[in-house]
Amino acid sequence: MSRIPRPEHPLPQMERKQWMNLNGEWQFEFDFGKSGRDRKLYEKDHLSSRIKVPFCPESELSGVNYKDFIPAVWYKRMVEISDVNLEGRVIIHFGAVDYLSYVYVNGRQVGTHKGGYSSFQFDITDYLVSGKNDITVYAEDDLRSGLQPRGKQCHNYYSCGCDYTRTTGIWQTVWLEYVPKSYITNVKYYPNIEEGTLHINAQVQGNGTLTAVASFEGKDCGKASAKVIGGNANLTLTLEEVHLWEIGKGNLYDLNLTFEKDEVKSYFGLREVKMDGMKFLLNGKSVFQRLVLDQGFYPDGIYTAPSDEALIKDIQLSIDMGFDGARLHEKMFEPRFLYHCDRMGYIVWGEHANWGLDLSNPASLGAFLPEWLETLNRDFNHPAIIGWCPFNETWDYDGRKQRDEILAIVYHVTKQFDTTRPCIDTSGNFHVVTDIFDLHDYNQDVNALKENYEAFKTEGKPKDHLSHRQTYKEGQPVFISEYGGIKWDPNASNENGWGYGEAPKTEEEFIARYDGLTSALLEHPKICGFCYTQLYDIEQEVNGLYTYQREAKFNPAMIRAINQKRAAIEE
Repeated sequence: MSRIPRPEHPLPQMERKQWMNLNGEWQFEFDFGKSGRDRKLYEKDHLSSRIKVPFCPESELSGVNYKDFIPAVWYKRMVEISDVNLEGRVIIHFGAVDYLSYVYVNGRQVGTHKGGYSSFQFDITDYLVSGKNDITVYAEDDLRSGLQPRGKQCHNYYSCGCDYTRTTGIWQTVWLEYVPKSYITNVKYYPNIEEGTLHINAQVQGNGTLTAVASFEGKDCGKASAKVIGGNANLTLTLEEVHLWEIGKGNLYDLNLTFEKDEVKSYFGLREVKMDGMKFLLNGKSVFQRLVLDQGFYPDGIYTAPSDEALIKDIQLSIDMGFDGARLHEKMFEPRFLYHCDRMGYIVWGEHANWGLDLSNPASLGAFLPEWLETLNRDFNHPAIIGWCPFNETWDYDGRKQRDEILAIVYHVTKQFDTTRPCIDTSGNFHVVTDIFDLHDYNQDVNALKENYEAFKTEGKPKDHLSHRQTYKEGQPVFISEYGGIKWDPNASNENGWGYGEAPKTEEEFIARYDGLTSALLEHPKICGFCYTQLYDIEQEVNGLYTYQREAKFNPAMIRAINQKRAAIEE
C-alpha cells in the first residue's frame, strides 16, 4: 500500500506517464503575523513543524488539527531533479490552495495565484538545478474580508448553522510534471451525437502535428491529425462506433493525444444537453433531474477526501438511494471526483463557493470571475457536468443588496465560454438572467408544498416568495434545486443538531414526509428536476440521508423506490 496520501493521478483527462506526486510530509509553519515574507522564510532551510499534504492544517489527517483562524501558512520540501528531467520542461501543479499563494523554488519567487478552489501551475524549469531543489509555498487566508469566496467555511470560531470547519492552505494534490519542450497545454472536446464525431481544439507550445486516437473498450474507433497553426490545432474525429454517455452508463471513450514527443492519455463522453421549453433534454430525451445536495465535506479531511475510494463511495451512496446526480454545492470539486462521475454516469452541476463574497462591492467581480474562468476551463470536458451555477443564494451583505450587473456579467461570460450547457446565474435567489428559474423551497407540509405549485400547472408562473426581487419569465424551465432538509438524528447524538422544520417523530413519519414532498415535485408537469438537501450530515447539520460517517439512516431501497418514480415531465 502506498505511503503517499492520495497517490492517484489528479487529472485523468490530462495524464502523462512522467510525473511525480508531491503529497506526503512537508515542513510547515504558521505565520500569524503574516511576516514570513519579510523574514524571508523562503530562504530558510527548515520550518518549525510538519504537515501531511494534501490535507489542510484544520484537519485530523494533516497531523496538525488546528481549528482556530489561520491568517497565513508556510510549506517546504526538497525534491530531486535529474538531468533527464531538465531536458524538457518541468511544471509544478497545485490542485487547490486556499487562498492567496506564493510559490518559491530555491529561494526565488516563481509565481502567485489568487483563489482557494481553482487549480494552477507554473513552469519552474529555469529555477531548478540538477539534484536537490527547495520548493516553498506561502498561503494567506482571510475569509472574513468580503472579497474572498469562502463557501461553507464558517466565519465564526465555532461551526454554526450551515457553515462548517474552515480550510487553509494546500488541500488538493501537488505534483510535478515532466513534459517535452513542445507539448499540449490545453484541450477542449465538442461531441456531436448526431454525426458521431468529436471535435478537438488544442492549445500547444511549439510546432508540429497533433494526432488523436479514440478507442472504446480497447477497440480503436477513430483517428485524426491536424497541423498546429498559431499555437492551436483543430481536428474532428469520426467515430466508427457510437456509444452515448447516459445516466448510469458512463460509456467513456479512451483518447490518446500525441504532439511531437508529448503523449497524453485522456477520455471523453458522447452526449448532448439542452433545454427544450420546460424540459431538460439529455441526448434528445426528456430527463427529470433527480439530484441530491453534496457539499464535499469529510470528518477527517474536511475539504479533502481521505482516499480515492471515499470519492467513489459518495457517488455510490447517492446512486443506492435512487439519485441520478448531485448539485456540487458551494465548492469546486476536484477533477478526480468528476472523473468518477463521468465513469459512473452521474450528472452534476458545477458551482463556485460564492458565500462570503460581498456582491454589493464592484471589486467582488475581480475576486470571483478569474477563478471561475479557471475552473470552467479545467472542467469543461467532463460529460457529467450538465450545467453551471456560479452563484448560490446571493443574500444581502450587511444589509446591502447585490449588484445585479456582477451576476449578469458572470452569466454572460460563462455562456460565451461554454455554449454547450445551461447556466443558472444564482441558485434560489436573486435571479438576474438565467437559463433555468430554480427555486429553494423548504416547506415541510406536503399539502402546502403541493399548493405552492398547483396554479403553475395551468398558469404562467410558479409561486415565489422572493418575487419582489426576481422575475420569472413565462415559459422558463423550473427546477426545485433545494427542498426537504428534514431533520433526522435517530440516535440523538448531536444535541445542537438542526434541520429544516419540525423533525418527524418516527421513521415512518419521515418516510411519509419524504415521499409526499418528493412525489409532489415528480408529479408536476412543469418541473424538470429536484435536489434534496442533503446526502449526508455535516457537523451540526443533521438533515442528511446518511450520517457524517456515511452510515445510512434509512433502508436505501425505500428512498430509492420513491426517487425513481416516473416523473410527469418525462412522459
